[in-house]
Amino acid sequence: MSTKVAIIDSGGANIASLVYALERIGKTAELTRDAAVIRAAEKVILPGVGAARDAMQRLRDAQLIDVIRSLKQPVLGVCLGMQLLADASEEEDVDCLGIIPGTVGKLSADAEHPVPNMGWCEVTGLRETHLLDDIGEQSYFYFVHSYALPVSEHTLATAMHSEPFTAITGHGNFLAAQFHPERSADAGSRLLRNFLYNRR
Repeated sequence: MSTKVAIIDSGGANIASLVYALERIGKTAELTRDAAVIRAAEKVILPGVGAARDAMQRLRDAQLIDVIRSLKQPVLGVCLGMQLLADASEEEDVDCLGIIPGTVGKLSADAEHPVPNMGWCEVTGLRETHLLDDIGEQSYFYFVHSYALPVSEHTLATAMHSEPFTAITGHGNFLAAQFHPERSADAGSRLLRNFLYNRR
């Protein structure tokens, strides 16, 4: 029997809390670097924390770059996982997976908007996405990041730092959130439920 939910083991301290968050909503996920398990899963989550170059190297070492690029089932990138799905990141000038168009850039800092951006930010939907079903228009999610994708035609929702940035993006069967849904209370649980239980 195929694994229903596979979490790609990209390294990082947030993975355990993500597994627990899925268990709280009734889903058991397999943390794996096994290409066959990932390909066979009904849904795939790509998490990540830390630096883009290190994370890309871990995926390369595990021979998962082409595996991820070839996935046809729904995939959700989380935090750094979202940035890895982009074309590139200005953080150490690294090429990423090239799945969601755009280059990740560093957030602009000023006296009122320090970097990294740590804490609760309001997320505003721009385009319809089932990830935000039954989530209020002025809901807050928990962010910890210094880099983000700029707003583009692939942006599904935005948040504000010193300027708007992409909070949720999507391209084909790939969706991604810059925030940590597993640390975002009821709204984060609802978003994970929307991803996992929706048939799209």
